[in-house]
Amino acid sequence: MNLRSSSQTAGTSGMRTYSRLLHYVKQYWAIFVLAILGNVLYAATEPAFAWLMKPMVDGSFVDKDPDAIKFVPIALLALFVVRGFAGFASNYYMAWIGWQIVKTLRCEMFGRLLRMPTAAYDQSSSGELISKLTFNVERVSDAATSAFTIVVRDTLTIIGLLALMFYYDVLLSLVFLVIGPVITLLVVLITRQFRRISHKIQQSMGKVTHVAEEAIEGHRVVKIFGGQSYEDAQFERVNERNRRLRMRMILAEATSVPVIQFLVAAALALIVYLASIESVVHSFSAGTFISFITAMLMLFAPLKRLTTVNAKLQTGIAASQSIFALIDAESEPDSGKRALRNPGVVEFRNVSFAYETGKGRVLENVSFRVQPGQTVAFVGRSGAGKSTLVNLLARFYEPDAGSILIDGVDIREFSLSSLRDQIAYVGQEVTLFNDTIFNNLAYGKLGDTRDADVKRAAEAAHAGEFIRAMPAAYETLVGENGVLLSGGQRQRLAIARALLKNAPLLILDEATSALDTESERHVQAGLRALVANRTTFVIAHRLSTVEGADLIVVLDQGRVVETGSHAELLDANGHYANLHNIQFNDTEETLFLSN
Repeated sequence: MNLRSSSQTAGTSGMRTYSRLLHYVKQYWAIFVLAILGNVLYAATEPAFAWLMKPMVDGSFVDKDPDAIKFVPIALLALFVVRGFAGFASNYYMAWIGWQIVKTLRCEMFGRLLRMPTAAYDQSSSGELISKLTFNVERVSDAATSAFTIVVRDTLTIIGLLALMFYYDVLLSLVFLVIGPVITLLVVLITRQFRRISHKIQQSMGKVTHVAEEAIEGHRVVKIFGGQSYEDAQFERVNERNRRLRMRMILAEATSVPVIQFLVAAALALIVYLASIESVVHSFSAGTFISFITAMLMLFAPLKRLTTVNAKLQTGIAASQSIFALIDAESEPDSGKRALRNPGVVEFRNVSFAYETGKGRVLENVSFRVQPGQTVAFVGRSGAGKSTLVNLLARFYEPDAGSILIDGVDIREFSLSSLRDQIAYVGQEVTLFNDTIFNNLAYGKLGDTRDADVKRAAEAAHAGEFIRAMPAAYETLVGENGVLLSGGQRQRLAIARALLKNAPLLILDEATSALDTESERHVQAGLRALVANRTTFVIAHRLSTVEGADLIVVLDQGRVVETGSHAELLDANGHYANLHNIQFNDTEETLFLSN
């Protein structure tokens, strides 16, 4: 599923999207009722204040009624006390609900990110996904709290003020109904524009995040190769597009608000003119006329807020569509019901695979069999499909044709968790989290491992010595992706983590290719301990590291062209022998898999 475009197709109806968003309010219904009650009371104070103008003018200033003189000040104070409590209740409780919704949405999005197929990550940059989790969800908070509060409160306020005006004079109040359809049409047209621009702004923010993230993560390459100007230009391009889109939103909002307000002002001007005609106002008392005009003038503020809130509301709806597209994205296929324990023979049977249809297959009819405890090495030129084979074994992707079997059972019949529980992995690029060494070793399902077992695994991986030399030992923070450690230290921690998992199937993806001689010596020693009594799948470019493998599978353009041991393949004088001659030129290297 392509999450870049799905935000524009998910939820064609804004009302349906907003309705789904409001479904998250159900579990907080009691607090929501308090917030709505606060909005109702707050809205009621507006026409109540306009109504008080009548007894204040007629009773206090015209008739000099002592009861009115006492009543109006007390009523004003009481009115604003109620208004204060009601405003607090509506604002605070709506904000509380809104951020609860944001928290829930973020948890659902993050949970979906952890369970999405690997192919979904291939189609969306991490910057775009992070932007959904941060920027987009903030827009939802605005739509779910402040925008909703304005819509409810100000709509009720307008209804109350209009009701008071109709109570005083129906004819004058009907003027408002003349401009109603015109304003409605304008709002509908502007709404479509706001939502369309909002989608583009969200995509633009994803690109801004993506460019910044790449530059930050690759800062060493940027500095060494003098890429600052290039990265500046890249960021300027996406940043300028984001600015232009935001200015389009501001232009649409800045244009629509005064137009709508002018229509409202025209209606109010007409009402003032009609009210000044003696034949119209002869039945009005001074207090009634002031109360009517006050109610009419008080309509300005809520009408203005309602015209400006539309941009915020449509931005939130567009963000919600993007968020729900992510939440609704398919998880990894996991229909297997069987539990895998003690895996034995692993067989690839006529496996074919393409990352994208139309771009050709990466693997074509690949078949081989690995016995329990054997080491199988995959060799071949870059792009031959070596890493794809182990990705299929771990079910990061599904074969387009053929099947992968363990003990004669298709791995799709096993649950994902039970299959991956049987697999350990050590790669060239080690993933470490910004946490302590101990927590990086006892990670995930290994979290309950005893301290002694963690330290034993570290010693077996030749990592114990450098860990003990650190000031905080196993409680040392490794930095983002282990940046505070050397490459050899990171590799040894990855080996220790794999040893601690003690899985019967092991994947080694170029685990020593980027190391210096001293680091490689330590890592190879740890790998010998790790490989023992495991079925091991080795991806290698350096053939010196796999000469001791039980089975070598030679790949070329996604096809198996040779299989056999090192000696057998050299005797065959084929692809493997050719690769061997190119790499070695009669030199010999130390082998970690040699007997």
